[in-house]
Amino acid sequence: MFDVGASELLLIVIVAVVVIGPKDMPRAMRTAGRWIGHMRRISGHFRAGIDAMVREAELEEMERKWREQNDAIMKAHPQLPQGGPGAEEMAPLSASAEAGAQPSEEGRHESEPQLPLPPP
Repeated sequence: MFDVGASELLLIVIVAVVVIGPKDMPRAMRTAGRWIGHMRRISGHFRAGIDAMVREAELEEMERKWREQNDAIMKAHPQLPQGGPGAEEMAPLSASAEAGAQPSEEGRHESEPQLPLPPP
């Protein structure tokens, strides 16, 4: 944004030494450094607030889209009754899960929780 080259910086330093004087230059540089640090902290705080607002807006948008998709899926596929059509499709899947999902007793760690299988 502000492209200051070496020659421009040298010119600024020479003008500052002439205008302020070599005796007051350290105090002026300290004051300028404090102001620059203060402005950086304020801009960082402002930027963090803007980023938080953008993340919240994106999160709300994603939640809205998720709700819409969930509603569309629930309308397209209503919950089937227990003995309804589709129960036959689920039976082989749960039977195969019961047969192959149990690890041997030696291969299982104590810290791993054992989850119950869904009813067939």
